[in-house]
Amino acid sequence: MVRSVTNLGRSGVFDWMIQRVTAYVLALYTLFLLGFILFSDVDYASWAGLFNQSWFRIFSLMALLSIGAHAWVGLWTVTTDYIKATAPRFLVQAFCGAVMFVYTVWGIQILWGL
Repeated sequence: MVRSVTNLGRSGVFDWMIQRVTAYVLALYTLFLLGFILFSDVDYASWAGLFNQSWFRIFSLMALLSIGAHAWVGLWTVTTDYIKATAPRFLVQAFCGAVMFVYTVWGIQILWGL
């Protein structure tokens, strides 16, 4: 039986809470962007103006980190359910974790221009 690995020894309730909180952040971000696209004249200037505001960069960073956390809990759950052997499961989880890390760092570089 696999014990909780996603959150360093906490219960499954913590995983559930991560999934719910990150889902709300992603839903709010998606609804905001959808509203922005539908109710404004979207061109380069308005898009650049939106992303030049600090509050929106912070909101985007929250969404980026939420994607990573949400994906990690989901992928951990799926891999522990369907990959029973320890070594292949570890390799898949390590690969997924590395890809999510690279995407997160890359997203931060794009977002903040570092």
